[in-house]
Amino acid sequence: MSPGVAGGAVAQADAVTSLPGGRPAIAAGAVLVVVALVAVGWWFRLRRSPAARFRAVLAGRDEITVLLHPNPDPDAMAAAMGVQALAGTVDTDVTVQYPGQIQRQENRAFQTVLEQDFEQIETAGDLEADSVVLVDHNEPRGFHGSDAIDPVAVVDHHPGSGTGAEFTDVRPEYGACATILAEYFDELGWEPHNTDGGPSVSDTLATGLLYGIQSDTKRLTNGCSPAEFDAASFLYRGVDEERLDRVANPQVNAEVLEVKARAITNREVRNAFAVSDVGDVGNVESIPQAAEELLRLEGVTAIVVLGRRDGTLHLSGRSRDDRVHMGKALKASVKDIPMAEAGGHARMGGGQLSIEHMEGLGPGDGLTVPEFRDRLFEAMTGELQ
Repeated sequence: MSPGVAGGAVAQADAVTSLPGGRPAIAAGAVLVVVALVAVGWWFRLRRSPAARFRAVLAGRDEITVLLHPNPDPDAMAAAMGVQALAGTVDTDVTVQYPGQIQRQENRAFQTVLEQDFEQIETAGDLEADSVVLVDHNEPRGFHGSDAIDPVAVVDHHPGSGTGAEFTDVRPEYGACATILAEYFDELGWEPHNTDGGPSVSDTLATGLLYGIQSDTKRLTNGCSPAEFDAASFLYRGVDEERLDRVANPQVNAEVLEVKARAITNREVRNAFAVSDVGDVGNVESIPQAAEELLRLEGVTAIVVLGRRDGTLHLSGRSRDDRVHMGKALKASVKDIPMAEAGGHARMGGGQLSIEHMEGLGPGDGLTVPEFRDRLFEAMTGELQ
């Protein structure tokens, strides 16, 4: 207990013992009661729910930027929608911004069907507000000046060491960031489709959060924790089923189908692991979609698909094999390649590296693409760590 709290408790106890006819035993009991009450109040202030603490951080600012990771997915966008709704209750202006592009068909459908307006940035100078909140990632990346950003708050479900200056809620055991935002609303007493006049999770927000959860967990079949099912149950009453169907089942771009076909044709399988090089792609979002498709092949339990765009080799991996932690395998495969980055969860991961650096630009002897394919197999088998 702090000196100020203790001093206040003593002062209140002194007032009790100064009452006419006060007895020592009564006075001692009064002291204990007062101290206990003050201590309980202090404990509750320290133990406020994450939702209340996060809302207090938002309330302390006139405006914030909610920053998404590069090429944001529905989980990231849904989490941003949740922050917007919370900020609206404390009169804080919000701008949602992202680096990269929104290309994958379900990501574009999410933004269009749910009528969301997110702003694209190229450098840190494009950020609308100095106060930055990260959702669905815990370290800014993917644009010039990102390493200089010190976020005030971080809400995420990915492993990592990034923190917020005033608030950090990172839960790697969760399957989706949208789950955390759904919990916030539940903790604060919001209700989906509330007809009683209390705080309400709008149908648009409920639909977005539920699809964010579904998209990051393959419709609640992969990488879930109990929290995902609780959040889905909480949100269900407010979901707009017609719009949810439009987001979940958009038309498929022809290039995506072509890349999937090349991934199947070009696959190399060793034991239960596969690597497929799909060559040049116009849309890098087709690479993870090809990886998801190949993981459905009978006898394949872990897959990495690689494709090229603008001198960069993009990687996407999927695993349903308990022996293969895909995030760690991809990280190991690029660990000594300059300017390369990779990582992720046990079941999925991604990365990218400069082909010039991989082949020998900078320190190191360099690797050819076929040699890098061998390295991916070694990482999946555990030979490379």
